[in-house]
Amino acid sequence: MDTPSELQATVDALVQAGKGLLAADESGPTITKRFERIGVVSSEESRRAWRNLLLSTPGLGEFISGVILYEETLGQRADDGTPLPELAARQGIVPGIKVDKGKLALAHAPGDEITEGLDGLAKRLAGYRQQGARFAKWRAVYNMSDTLPGQTAIQANAEALARYAAICQEAGLVPIVEPEVLMDGAHAMARCAEVTEAVLHAVFHALHRHAVVLEHMLLKPSMVLPGKETGHATPAEVAMQTVQVLKRTVPAAMPGVFFLSGGQTPTEATANLNAMNRLAPLPWRLTFSYGRALQEPALLAWRGDAANAAQAQRALLQRSRLNGMACLGQYDAALDNPAG
Repeated sequence: MDTPSELQATVDALVQAGKGLLAADESGPTITKRFERIGVVSSEESRRAWRNLLLSTPGLGEFISGVILYEETLGQRADDGTPLPELAARQGIVPGIKVDKGKLALAHAPGDEITEGLDGLAKRLAGYRQQGARFAKWRAVYNMSDTLPGQTAIQANAEALARYAAICQEAGLVPIVEPEVLMDGAHAMARCAEVTEAVLHAVFHALHRHAVVLEHMLLKPSMVLPGKETGHATPAEVAMQTVQVLKRTVPAAMPGVFFLSGGQTPTEATANLNAMNRLAPLPWRLTFSYGRALQEPALLAWRGDAANAAQAQRALLQRSRLNGMACLGQYDAALDNPAG
């Protein structure tokens, strides 16, 4: 199969109505923190057991079209010896891989950060592809304040995201481009909208410069939200402001927008996505690529005990089902609290 049709087949598999992505690509320090909260020590075996539990959830493929894995997970095996990427593929879930090497301070730009990982990327992608990965993800992070992010950070991260995306397409993997405007801080929602618009403009200009085929990539942006210290916005407000920014910046040729949850509670992330899809028709599929917002209820049920696996899987399936409904604009908050 030649690369363009292979890329198209991967996009088609990922961008399905009522389905989204499970982000299970937490770095070592992040998963350690999440495990600490439930009293589990992070080891290679505990991480394998957790990700095996996620990917073997019966019926998950009904609501999850793809899973973003961490490099370690690509090489791990299920309890029965099946490679974990194959375990996902058996459910019709496309395996993908986080490929950036994390962020560090951007030189001469106090408060701003840049993501590393372009060196040797093409070679790494060839290896990941042999292990079953069909798409990749790269995250750029933008810190927020009255003055941040600076123009240098906006341009440097856009350039890195575009170079990564071009390298992916050449290697036969669909790139997910993730520019995350952080919700940490006391900024107003209008400031978040202004920064998100500037960031997305820069990203799509860079993608154009690097000849990235928009039909063969996906976007993973943050929603337009007020800063964590500022207060709360209703789903209707989040939806209106986020969709307005997307319409101003994201070409209609780009098939899917997979939102990150970025510090929202599981319920908030679902309600906000649902409100956006109520604004249909829109030029792109609006769906989810959630990590904590999908996994948190399951983690709390599991607590590292194999005896709780079935209960944890039910919690994951329920959260995935609710987000699948939100993709169609059919979620109702009452479904999250049937007894309430």
